[in-house]
Amino acid sequence: MLGVVWLMAAVMQTAGWWWQRRRRNAGIVDVLWATSVGLAAVVLAALGDGAPLPRVLLALLGGGWGLRLAWHLWRRVRGEAEDGRYAHLRTLWGDDDRKWLAFFQAQALLAVLFALPFLAVARNPVAGVSGWLLTGIAVWLLSVAGEALADAQLARFRADPGNHGHTCRAGLWRYSRHPNYFFEWLHWFAYVLLAVGSPWSWLGWSGPLLMFVFLRWISGIPYTEAQALRSRGDDYRDYQRRTSMLFPWFPKPAASPSSPSPPSSTGSPR
Repeated sequence: MLGVVWLMAAVMQTAGWWWQRRRRNAGIVDVLWATSVGLAAVVLAALGDGAPLPRVLLALLGGGWGLRLAWHLWRRVRGEAEDGRYAHLRTLWGDDDRKWLAFFQAQALLAVLFALPFLAVARNPVAGVSGWLLTGIAVWLLSVAGEALADAQLARFRADPGNHGHTCRAGLWRYSRHPNYFFEWLHWFAYVLLAVGSPWSWLGWSGPLLMFVFLRWISGIPYTEAQALRSRGDDYRDYQRRTSMLFPWFPKPAASPSSPSPPSSTGSPR
């Protein structure tokens, strides 16, 4: 089953590589990643041997999540210049077709990796409605609604030309530097809950674990914040100092400009 997912994702990412080659906009890779992972949920639900109810929910929830995210990303890609993260990569790689093709195909492999929780749900033999299942639906609704709200708040902020060069601190962005990432991570717990009772239920935990690792240390926050520092400088440094990185929390107060500087370790004046 995973071979089908990989083949589908590889074909899509090859088409995306060709698209960016003509338009010099690699942001399409994110659109296709979300689409391929969402489709993986539908494909694995159709091919799985579990009970009908968890498989139907997998197709609806996993497919719905992928469709919403892909549509949101596509609206940005088609209407804006290349995302700063990929524009920076282009300064390093130029238009080297081999590097860009390898990058796009790596996303196809990641689609397979993130489809692992869907396998656990697709093999769940529990046929009836359970508290685990209802909680999974509730987590999905909360997380997808939260991510959509964070995306809408940021889009509204970016649409105002007067905000150019400034950092969004509106709504959920006041409490987390990456509320969209937080809710994206939270969303993967829905499949942990939907997989309860499956012989492969342990695979369900791969979703939140992998997503946290990628967001926190690999392809999410590090690249996004590096680009934010390049484009917004001190304004973003202040935002970093005052605002929680991922988990929503109350912001720290602004530093008082009249606060005296602490003495140096030698006791000499600065």
